Amino acid sequence: MRICLLFLFCCLFFAPSRAQELNMRVEIQSPQVQNTNKRALDMLKKVVQDFLNNRSWTDLKIDPRERIDGAILITISEWDGSKNYKASAQVFSYRPVYGTNYSTTILAYNDRNFNFSYVEGEQLDFNENSNLNGLSSLLAFYANIIVGMDCDTFKMYAGNKYLNAARTILNTAQGNPEEGWRSMESLVNRYWLINNLLDRRYQPYREFAYEYHINGLDRMSQDETKARQTMVSLLAKLLEVDRNNTGNVLTSVLFAAKADELVGVYSKLPGNEGARVFNTLVSLDPSNTTKYELLKK
Repeated sequence: MRICLLFLFCCLFFAPSRAQELNMRVEIQSPQVQNTNKRALDMLKKVVQDFLNNRSWTDLKIDPRERIDGAILITISEWDGSKNYKASAQVFSYRPVYGTNYSTTILAYNDRNFNFSYVEGEQLDFNENSNLNGLSSLLAFYANIIVGMDCDTFKMYAGNKYLNAARTILNTAQGNPEEGWRSMESLVNRYWLINNLLDRRYQPYREFAYEYHINGLDRMSQDETKARQTMVSLLAKLLEVDRNNTGNVLTSVLFAAKADELVGVYSKLPGNEGARVFNTLVSLDPSNTTKYELLKK
């Protein structure tokens, strides 16, 4: 059972109780930076990990075993030796599948402008409505994205509260000098990620997330054939919204997380159903055509 499965129960029968929701593994690397101060990066890693894992992001009471697993890999490309870092980050989150030992990827996002300032020993304070620190804003933004997207896989639109918190952080960070917070800087950045997630035009992606996990993956151990057919039927909705909104961020976000898994799920379809699914997937996600070729065999 996870955070959002407990949501209504906790609200009805318990007074608010705060707990840590994330179990994030943090890695920091700097292959392009010469004479890197390893101690400084080790300290930075600990600060980032503590900020994500030791802070409460919801008001729900959860068991430590129900924390959301994830990872963030920060690659530093430039560092002035003091406080200014130019970096990128890969952010991942995972969700267990009911009745199995398998964890499915919910988020796999590459932030190419994960730039920040941090002085060794500085405490990362955070207030959703105040831009106290660029690094804490980045981390809090993704913490809320992770919790919100995870909740969406257990109850339809259950992630609204946390996704709206992420948008508040984004709005507060508009004055930050670092890139990634504003619409005009890129078509693929934090601005477009959260605005797509909360845009009504892209609701089918969130509906897909719920149906795919609750009525698809979570039911594979009970009725594999029916669950797989459910996951096939969901693709039509994605195809429609993708055609109507060319260039949206959520298509690439979805398939970055799910491409390999979809091949595994759909490769067991009978007859020529795999070939039909292949055509749909290639239309949605041409960058992974080579992977989807397996569905035609």
